[in-house]
Amino acid sequence: MMLPHNPKQVFLAVGSTDMRKSINGLSVLVEQAMDLNAFAGDLFVFCNRRRNMIKILYWDKNGFALWHKRLEKHRFHWPTSTEQVVSLGAKELGWLLAGLDYSHAHEHLSYRFAS
Repeated sequence: MMLPHNPKQVFLAVGSTDMRKSINGLSVLVEQAMDLNAFAGDLFVFCNRRRNMIKILYWDKNGFALWHKRLEKHRFHWPTSTEQVVSLGAKELGWLLAGLDYSHAHEHLSYRFAS
């Protein structure tokens, strides 16, 4: 995967996106529909209605880069949230791209004492 190694944040555009959109159309969606800064060094992830295709837009130092993945058989586990944007960590994005449901990972537990 040739994505930036340390993105600041990962944002999913909830719902479906027209995959005919390329860099210009997706960057307008980031700024207008998602109300985010497309030049901030974040990853912006979009999925089609059939959930078998993902595009990831990001600013790479001196220009936009667009990463595209299409599944031949299965579907991505895409969020069905009422929010317009969902924020993920880089680890959860890796799970999503691997076909796993990132939202059902084990909860992080925090304790102060072992006894």
